[in-house]
Amino acid sequence: MREKTLEILCCPVCKGELELKNPKKEGDKIVSGTLKCRKCGKEYRIKDGIPDLVP
Repeated sequence: MREKTLEILCCPVCKGELELKNPKKEGDKIVSGTLKCRKCGKEYRIKDGIPDLVP
């Protein structure tokens, strides 16, 4: 996943803004880490460059 993708993603539960936590990058790609909603606090993992946004 590219960091620029964060601009268009939102929390599927409350539509809040997502914040990237503990990213592991390879060049300009984020390969792992966590996306945390600033509004409701729900966390979503990024694994192998793919964010798992299933609530």
